[in-house]
Amino acid sequence: MTFQRARTEEQREIRRRAILDAASAMLDEMPVAAVTLNELSRRVGLAKPNVLRYFESREAVLLELLDRSLQEWLTELAGELAASVDEDLPMPERARAVAEILSRSLSGRVVLCDLFGAQSSVLEHNVSVEVVARYKRASLDRLTTMTTLLLKYLPELGENATLFSLQTMLTAGALPAYSTPPPSLRAAYQAEPDLARLHLEPKDYLKLVLTATLLGALPRN
Repeated sequence: MTFQRARTEEQREIRRRAILDAASAMLDEMPVAAVTLNELSRRVGLAKPNVLRYFESREAVLLELLDRSLQEWLTELAGELAASVDEDLPMPERARAVAEILSRSLSGRVVLCDLFGAQSSVLEHNVSVEVVARYKRASLDRLTTMTTLLLKYLPELGENATLFSLQTMLTAGALPAYSTPPPSLRAAYQAEPDLARLHLEPKDYLKLVLTATLLGALPRN
């Protein structure tokens, strides 16, 4: 892909979207840690200084991509909850249904989970105050959206809904590090299967944790 110099706001926005799309495609092939500004520049057809005209750093690109991915997930989640959760079910059954949907939805979004996991340790570094503040404002908006969505199906959560939403994102961010064991660990599991008895698939682990957290946060009576 090659570009002529962007001269209008519309052309600049097209350029920004192209950079984000290229970064998204890279994340389908590699983890966050492997994404470099040099490779991103090559794929989008721009010199690195020109990419930096639109995003101040690699981390700024990935923060915006995280927000975009989170918006897409919340839109999808709203549809999945509406289709699968009967609001007339008893509270524990609704909680289990919500946990099932959250775990299935998030475990299918490996890139989003990887971005979650890198947020505080990587993505919020090497960015300006302006960029990180803009991201945090957007992140709080997404947290509010998720909280409102959960309260529709589990109003009993009350003020715990925000904390549960945040905990869900933090737990999802930890999954990529454990979902694919390195070759040496896989070999150890194969040689001694008993070593793998506590190894769970990401969806199973998320479902277990989210169900326990939800049932613990809901009122007893």
